[in-house]
Amino acid sequence: MAELRTEEEQLDAIKRWWKENGTSLIAGVAIAAAGVFGWNAWQNYQENQAQAASMRYQQLINQTAGNELDETDIGEARALVAEIIDSHGKTLYADLARLVDARLAVAQGDQAAARDALEGAIDASSRDYVQGLARLRLARLQVADDDAEAALATLDAGVPEALAAQRADVRGDAYHALGREDEAREAWNEALELAEERDQPLYGVQLKLDNLGFDEATL
Repeated sequence: MAELRTEEEQLDAIKRWWKENGTSLIAGVAIAAAGVFGWNAWQNYQENQAQAASMRYQQLINQTAGNELDETDIGEARALVAEIIDSHGKTLYADLARLVDARLAVAQGDQAAARDALEGAIDASSRDYVQGLARLRLARLQVADDDAEAALATLDAGVPEALAAQRADVRGDAYHALGREDEAREAWNEALELAEERDQPLYGVQLKLDNLGFDEATL
């Protein structure tokens, strides 16, 4: 009988505990389940967004692959760039779309829009390599616009070492535009050396040196 009472007391204790805590336990399980479901749903959403961004960017590349783009082609491509940025602004595809947009703007003869696109890529991207590419292209535009001092400042703002040969090349362009031929020669020689060390073909630099006048003393 004592054992029976003990079992009955244990059952009563369990019933009381369940009455006091059962609701909160169920709620906790429901919240945990909702959290797992929400996380999975978020992961699926992110994956779908990444796929959509990739598809739209590939569409952009296909549209701009030809060398003979007319105004209609360029207008449609730039509209697609705007769509990618609006819908997928934090992705790598949006960063790359801004770089494409700058090239399209140059093709239209709109240097200001090209600079805006590149500055937008620098500001919006958290990726050093993308920022470096944008700065290189912006510096080239600045040299072409007779603003070589701004180009040097742009390069000094940060270009990763993976792009060091290209950085030296553009730096040489800026020095040459400023009439600083010795510094231009030094920068272009550095560009060639870095390109050879890293097995990165860099076209046109030797021609610039040849046009400047070959100076063995600087090697």
